[in-house]
Amino acid sequence: MVITEIFKSIQGEGTRAGLPCIFVRLTGCNLRCIWCDTEYAFHGGTKLSLDEVMQKVATLAGSGAYRVSLVEITGGEPLLQPETPALAEQMLAAGYTVMIETSGERSIGALPRAAIKIVDVKCPDSGELGTFNMENLGALSCDDEVKFVVASRRDYDFARQFTETHQLAARVRQVLFSPVFADPAQRWPGLEPRQLAEWILADGLPVRLGLQLHKFIWDPAMKGV
Repeated sequence: MVITEIFKSIQGEGTRAGLPCIFVRLTGCNLRCIWCDTEYAFHGGTKLSLDEVMQKVATLAGSGAYRVSLVEITGGEPLLQPETPALAEQMLAAGYTVMIETSGERSIGALPRAAIKIVDVKCPDSGELGTFNMENLGALSCDDEVKFVVASRRDYDFARQFTETHQLAARVRQVLFSPVFADPAQRWPGLEPRQLAEWILADGLPVRLGLQLHKFIWDPAMKGV
């Protein structure tokens, strides 16, 4: 596998936000979202065997009562690498709770059912509208999560309609609406969390407002957090 970085941090998003987590960031992505904050994962990386990845994760996780048991496989786009399902299987067998974050463009069908899929649906302002693989709706389980990254009212209206049309709240553990965090280099504007919260409340949507906690704790441009 080609790996950009493996590190321990606080889970910043989703229903497990705030928990210690080991992140395995794979290299490569076939999408180019306008607001992407991990462009450094598009190229480069280090080739590691599955056993080497597992060893690095085990070292960071520690042992005993305070062993970190939550692992996220992310990217880039982790499903571009054919070894990802096998890596998830090995992590599950080793006793980890495994999360896999994906753009939603690749099929999630080959992933182990016990792995928690965090599946994006790209909104219009991402520049990648229409890339979602609709077959993934049938592969979602009640343990999975669907995420919309929202940059504008147009994005919000799209996410609301998609959520309602496909009854996402009944399909998955949680539907997440996450505001775009303003780029420190001012390449794109952000959406104020308060604004997104007010839209959600006004419409009474059964979704969770998701904030990227790590960007409040550390410099938003920092890698490995």
